[in-house]
Amino acid sequence: MTMLKWVTAVSTAVSTAAITAAIAFTTPAAAADKVTLMLNWYVYGEHAPFYYGKAKGIYAAEGIDLDIQEGRGSANTVQAVAAKTVNFGYADVPTMMRAAVKGAPVVATGVLLQTTAMSAMGFVEKNIKKPEDLKGKTVAVTPADALSQIWPLFLKKAGLKESDLKTVAGDAQTKLNAVINGQADVLLGYVMDQSMKIKDATGKDVNAIKFADYGIHLVSSGIIANTDWAKANPDLVKRFMKATIKSVEEAQKDPKLAAQSILDANPKGGKIDTLTQGFELTTQFYKTPETKDKPVFSVTDQNMKESVELMVEYGGLEAKAKDNPKAFYTNDYLPK
Repeated sequence: MTMLKWVTAVSTAVSTAAITAAIAFTTPAAAADKVTLMLNWYVYGEHAPFYYGKAKGIYAAEGIDLDIQEGRGSANTVQAVAAKTVNFGYADVPTMMRAAVKGAPVVATGVLLQTTAMSAMGFVEKNIKKPEDLKGKTVAVTPADALSQIWPLFLKKAGLKESDLKTVAGDAQTKLNAVINGQADVLLGYVMDQSMKIKDATGKDVNAIKFADYGIHLVSSGIIANTDWAKANPDLVKRFMKATIKSVEEAQKDPKLAAQSILDANPKGGKIDTLTQGFELTTQFYKTPETKDKPVFSVTDQNMKESVELMVEYGGLEAKAKDNPKAFYTNDYLPK
C-alpha cells in the first residue's frame, strides 16, 4: 500500500469511528415509562417512601418516571385503578376487596401494612392506655366507615360492651374536632394519621389503643393495579414493585430525610416532626411474625384468608369472597 492510500484509509477509519461515536452520543436513552401512583388520601407520613424513592432516583433506576397524586379516599383510588385512569393505587386492601367481589378488575400486587393500624386514640393527659380505661368515656365515630364496622369486634375481643361507653357521631373532621374540643375522650382513627393531625392542631401527644394488639388480624394498605393491565405489563409491574420495596427499605434508614422528601415535593404537605413521627409509627405494621424475614409487601396466604373471613363477618364483604381469597392478591410481581 502506498503512503497516500494508507493515509486515506486511516483517515476514513477515523472519520467513520468519529461519526459512529457521535451518533451513539446523541441517540437518546430509552424513554422511561411514565407511571402514575394515586395515594389513598391527602399526603401524610405514611406516604414518605414513595416521595423518597422518587427523590432518590430509585424509581428512575428502574426506568420509571413516577407521578404521585394525592387521593380522596381508598374507594375513589380503587375506582381510578379499575378504570385505568391511573396505573397504580396505594389503598386500603379490604376496601379494594369490596370492589373486586362486585366485579371490579383490581388486585393487590403487594400488601405493605399487614396488620391494621386502626385504634381508639385520645390525649396522653386523659391516661387512656388500655381497653378498661375506655369505660364511661365518650368515643367519636364516623358511622359506616371501616373503623366503626370493626369496632364491635374490638369491643368483643377486649371484653367490653357498647353500653360501657358513650358515642358521638360525625364525619372525619368532626371526630377530630370532638377530641380537640373535649366533646369526646377518644376517636376511632389510624395510628399514624389522625393522631398526627391532632398533634399538629394542638401540640399535644396522643395515646392509641391498637386493635391489632387485641387479636384483630386484618391487612390494611397496599399497592393495587388493574388486573388486566398488570397481566399485559408484567415487566413494568415487577420493576415498579422492586423500586417500591427498595424505597420503603431505604426510607426506614433515615425517616426524617424521607419525611422531608414529602415537603420538598409539597411544601404544604404537613410539618416535618409529625410527618417523621407518622412514618415511624407506620413501619410497625409492615411485617407479621410470619413475614419478618421476607421483603416488605410479602403477604401470607393465611393472613389474607383471615382478613377476608373477618371482612365477611364484620366489614360488609359479600360471603362469596371466602370461596377464593387468592383472587384479591398476588405475590407474582414481587422479586423472587
